Amino acid sequence: MSDLPTIGYIGVGLMGEPMVNRLLDAGFTVNVWNRTRAKLDGVVARGAVVADTPHQLAERSDYVFMCLMDARAIEAVIFGEGGMAGSRHPRVLVDFGTIHPDQCRDFARRLKDANAMSWIDAPISGGVPGAEAGTLAIMAGGVEADIDALRPVIAHLAARFTFMGAQGAGLLTKLCNQIITGCTMSIVAEAVNFAEKSGVDAHALTEALKGGFADSTPLQLFAPRMASRDFDNPMGATDTMIKDLVSVIDVAGQTGAMTPMTQQSLEILQSSSEDGDGQKDISAIIKVFSR
Repeated sequence: MSDLPTIGYIGVGLMGEPMVNRLLDAGFTVNVWNRTRAKLDGVVARGAVVADTPHQLAERSDYVFMCLMDARAIEAVIFGEGGMAGSRHPRVLVDFGTIHPDQCRDFARRLKDANAMSWIDAPISGGVPGAEAGTLAIMAGGVEADIDALRPVIAHLAARFTFMGAQGAGLLTKLCNQIITGCTMSIVAEAVNFAEKSGVDAHALTEALKGGFADSTPLQLFAPRMASRDFDNPMGATDTMIKDLVSVIDVAGQTGAMTPMTQQSLEILQSSSEDGDGQKDISAIIKVFSR
């Protein structure tokens, strides 16, 4: 019999599916639940066990991992009918999503009061390629001993699992990541549009700039999509980045931090979403520049 802990995973979507697959490949028993049951077919075929409710999943699991879109979905899964808050079994909940740090702290307090379960805010960076390769960067907030206990499990998912401080610190670190990423996406779109308008082959930018100071993962991944207007198979949706940058602006208002570049990038992203591209790949923001 395996000594590995049993993992529960809620939210088997774009990021969740490859993460569950890696855990299954490593020999973990993984219980899964998803609002849309059909999205579980792939992981079930590889050995994941379906739970009927989040509560049932929690009862069967030592640790619960969660990757949901927003705070409303999280609240329903934990505190709604059939939610995890009624379970007494799991030790720790790990939330891989990105919500407002204040919401996270509120949910964590409510869950602790309900069943003494600890909460780790552990937002992820690296996109679908990182999830598939197990090279994600995960920044964690919570009790350090809980985070250390999870390292052998997270090692199958991430190249870096960094303790950043108390509850909410992981999310604040992810917001720093989103400031850089969101602004970089706008800059890459600006450069691609500049190349196109100036007669430079935008498809050649990634090779020409590779290894120089302007090089970056967003440039290499998204500039070709922008140049080709290839928005299928999204690696990250515009509306997701908007949600995160709105949180950045809110936290900045509380702390007095200056965020002029974030504000500009947020306006560009919102313009793209208003044009109907909110659920498309974020590279679709190139259309805002090339109107």
